[in-house]
Amino acid sequence: MAVIGAGLSGLIAARELHRRGIEVLVLEAADRWGGRALSEVTPFGSHVDLGGQWIGHDHHRVTALATELGATKFPMHTGTVPAVVDGVRRVRIPSMLVAGAVLAGVEALSRIGVLERWNTATLADWLGKVPGRTSRRLLEVIALISWTADPDRMSIQAMATMVRRQGGLRTMLSTRGGAQDSLLVEGIGALADGIATELGERVLPGHRVTSITANDDGVTVDTTSGQVHAAKVIVTVPPPMVRRIAFDPPLPESREALVRNTYMGTVYKAIAVYDRPFWRDRSDGEFLVLDAPGRAVFDTSPPEGPGHLCVLVGGPEARTLDGLDPAERREALFGVLTDHLGPEVLEPVSWHEKSWHLDEYVGGGYLALPVAGTTEGFLPVDSTPVGDIHWAGTETAADHAGYFEGAVESGVRVAAEVAAALAREGRDSPGGTS
Repeated sequence: MAVIGAGLSGLIAARELHRRGIEVLVLEAADRWGGRALSEVTPFGSHVDLGGQWIGHDHHRVTALATELGATKFPMHTGTVPAVVDGVRRVRIPSMLVAGAVLAGVEALSRIGVLERWNTATLADWLGKVPGRTSRRLLEVIALISWTADPDRMSIQAMATMVRRQGGLRTMLSTRGGAQDSLLVEGIGALADGIATELGERVLPGHRVTSITANDDGVTVDTTSGQVHAAKVIVTVPPPMVRRIAFDPPLPESREALVRNTYMGTVYKAIAVYDRPFWRDRSDGEFLVLDAPGRAVFDTSPPEGPGHLCVLVGGPEARTLDGLDPAERREALFGVLTDHLGPEVLEPVSWHEKSWHLDEYVGGGYLALPVAGTTEGFLPVDSTPVGDIHWAGTETAADHAGYFEGAVESGVRVAAEVAAALAREGRDSPGGTS
């Protein structure tokens, strides 16, 4: 067996197969494993997640995995609602009420379903009809952070579908009791590390897959570091990244359409680290900032410290940061917060950042998105096997697609699918490099 992609989905699939006694190799293009999970250690010895980090209140699979691997879960430090600021001023209640009413409409659309005609109306069209500059900007920032999409490329139907599939807006946007409920002291990256350690030499970083050839004898996978022969292949990379792989024979048109009609979201993330969470003396440290680039700020400090302030910028506004150096980005993102948190916010002990849309191998985040007017990328995306080629990844999950919870679910599902197919066919699963 060959698994393409050493993100959480691929690692879980490989571990499940390995534990069933099936020989498996994991081929990863990057020089690391983890995919959209990436942790770093700060000067204080604490861990920060530059990729996905949150565990939702109902993410039972990830919680069980963390417990199994000895990781320590802790609740987010959060207030009742984030402070909404526009420069030095806090946004007044009327603007927030208008934004809330519009979001309630989106929630209703997600529950009753939307007509196909809404698939040609875009997020940009929707925002353009919201009354009031401040209300409109507040909704725009929420949308950019939530979906990391270009507003003119994402349809209202796709947005409503994602809301329904991801548990509703309340779950998606909430910290305590929602999708951002908890964190791991050791970082989400510790989960990938733990699985990769168990798999050992079966995980092969630096093996970028260039082509997959299927015939009666199984599948041949060509990589930049050798060739792998396997009975079956599991592809776990996001659909837009599959276009970098040549297939012989070509994929069916439905699968080609999925690859063609999806793109990775655009997101930048940074975490500033301080000797302590000093902002708690005056604020909860959770903000929606309307100044460009629009951003969300969270207090992700571990229980015993030090202080971690996390900032997210999504969509096209994340790309405006690409030409700046780290100091300029820090000033652009945290400068306005000096009026709310004090000048200390511009003096972190360390600064950790990642522009996921510039990552050569992941391509963006949080997940693959459908181009407006198409439907192939609606969650969950199709995972029907193509001969001996099977598909996984968080986008394929029936439960919590788009989250690490979905990545785990998809890895377990595809491993069972492959194991059953091998048993049914009475085939071995050879794997090796040459």
